[in-house]
Amino acid sequence: MKIDILGCYAATPRSLTNPTSQVLTLQNQMFLIDCGEGTQVQLRKNKIKFGKIEHIFISHLHGDHFYGLIGLISTFMLLNREKELHVYGPKGIKEVILLQLKLSNAWTPYPLYFHELSSTKPEKIYENEKLTIETIPLVHRVYTNGFLFKEKEGDRKLLIEEARKHKINVALFKSLKKGKDVISEDGELIKNEMVTKAGEAPKSYAFCSDTAFSEEIIPQIANIDVLYHESTFLQEQLKYANPTKHSTAMQAATIAKRANVKKLILGHYSTRYPDIEIFKSEAEQVFPNVSLAEDGKSFEF
Repeated sequence: MKIDILGCYAATPRSLTNPTSQVLTLQNQMFLIDCGEGTQVQLRKNKIKFGKIEHIFISHLHGDHFYGLIGLISTFMLLNREKELHVYGPKGIKEVILLQLKLSNAWTPYPLYFHELSSTKPEKIYENEKLTIETIPLVHRVYTNGFLFKEKEGDRKLLIEEARKHKINVALFKSLKKGKDVISEDGELIKNEMVTKAGEAPKSYAFCSDTAFSEEIIPQIANIDVLYHESTFLQEQLKYANPTKHSTAMQAATIAKRANVKKLILGHYSTRYPDIEIFKSEAEQVFPNVSLAEDGKSFEF
């Protein structure tokens, strides 16, 4: 699992910082999460082959989270993209993008699908044989979702020598990896755990931006591997966080601790702060395993 941070600051782009956008690579698939202004430039700068992106997830319709989308869709047109593109986002995302395409008399030569979201409860919005993606309802000034990415349980690891010792036909190896018991060439029932061991533990990632402090998300994200949680303000500016429905670094850490996540990544910093290290220091008072998102930074797990 790899997370490429393209932008992680709130509000407006600046010469050295960018609004929210990131790429999650999981099970050899690339998922773009939010698409703030300048996203396609950041994709190029970070040498990410964005032609591989087939699914884009937009958390909410504030400009610093989706104003880069029409530009990226248009660039795909200029690059003669042929494969389909799926966009998941709040109701209205289809209207705003299609209006821009209509008024510029530019229509995508590739299939463009919109999956508009309106539920205020968690819902599964994508699934294949290897992973699932769910919405995480958040508390913000407009309808907003986070996204929970979860790998499914993978194949078990075959212990070749044990399988041979028990005289299991090679044709049954696939069944063993799927967790099934088999019959040996001697007619003996071989229990799966005798010749296999558990594979890699499935990985999980939750993206939560933008949101006020909300303990309601804790059961859904409990025990996940990595949580990205917004930290627009420090605790001393709590008076700004509450009316704008944003979180502080300490509040993000509180969510991470109560959800028992393994790793917390902070982001969506207000540009009023010249040094983001203070976010990490504040969060570590509550939760020890904290990293800071920074434009151009990658995390691998």
